[in-house]
Amino acid sequence: MNFDFNEEQVALQDTVRRFVAKDYTFEKRRAILDSDAGWSREVWQAMADLGVLAVNIDEEQGGLGYGALEAGLAMGAFGAGLLLEPYLAAAVIAPALIRRTASADFQEQWLPNIATGESIVVLAHDDARNEPVTELAGNLSGRKAVVAHGGCADLLLVSARLADGGTGLFAVTPGAEGAVVRDYPTLDGQRAADVNLNNAPAARMDAGGALDAIEAALDIGLAALCFEAVGIMEATVAATTEYLKTRQQFGQPIGRFQALQHRMADMLMHLEQARSMSYLAAMHCTNEDKAARQRTLSAAKVTTGQACRFIAQNAVQLHGGMGMTDELMLSHWFKRLTTIEMSFGDTDLHLQRFARLSRAA
Repeated sequence: MNFDFNEEQVALQDTVRRFVAKDYTFEKRRAILDSDAGWSREVWQAMADLGVLAVNIDEEQGGLGYGALEAGLAMGAFGAGLLLEPYLAAAVIAPALIRRTASADFQEQWLPNIATGESIVVLAHDDARNEPVTELAGNLSGRKAVVAHGGCADLLLVSARLADGGTGLFAVTPGAEGAVVRDYPTLDGQRAADVNLNNAPAARMDAGGALDAIEAALDIGLAALCFEAVGIMEATVAATTEYLKTRQQFGQPIGRFQALQHRMADMLMHLEQARSMSYLAAMHCTNEDKAARQRTLSAAKVTTGQACRFIAQNAVQLHGGMGMTDELMLSHWFKRLTTIEMSFGDTDLHLQRFARLSRAA
């Protein structure tokens, strides 16, 4: 199969990589990380000016009209820089969900503003660790925990249990009466929020089938997350290779020791497996056959999760104690790869889902 990218895709990758190298250095990221907000509105606007916020938005709404592969390529190019801004939540998942559920008027109101960076919209969905949000007479009550970048959102797309037992999707404005958002940092430096709703006013977005639409949008996000992981692992392997070439022990670079060469070979094998599976995920994440789509994405997440764990842990071990120091970018890559392995369902969960769906196929 041909995995060569076309000129537009290569240009997108190169644009993002140049942006990270020039405008999102380790020092710049550290300053953003130490700020009260934990992310930068200035950087977000610069990303909008580059056009990367418009990748997943149709041309009719001021976007570029690209697809899941281009979103993944952008995520992979951002990977080494460990972007703190809400690209996955607000520029990948939210537009995909809005396209599937919202009315034409809602799309015209929000999608152009997402493309230009004026508005940030994120999904609040996961009920696994929450008391589910319920809807009564158009208002919502309940709690959503660990909502990715919920603290910077201008609008929350909240899933809620309906009176008939189904699931609906509602638009909620943070800060409105009865809607309290508590923002905090996560292990990897990203931001999350707990959203507490107490009879908060909300507008119904979907006309039915909200759960399927949410799962479809999250699957696009999962494919993009695999690309991000590959971008980080590429940087991790490159940094470790360079360290083995320069670190001296017993009068020679430690990279000459065969045992360490074998470790690096295993790291490269995991990286290339994850890269191949990220391409497969991008090709199948919009498949309308839900079972087939989720089976492929679970396979990709298992392979990627295993690679994240193996590469991150071996890179730290090969660097020695300095591998976990805050002054070294490697420690921050380690934290993000560890978080990615547990995000969107950890490796064990996806291995179980893959086995279940494979038996049913």
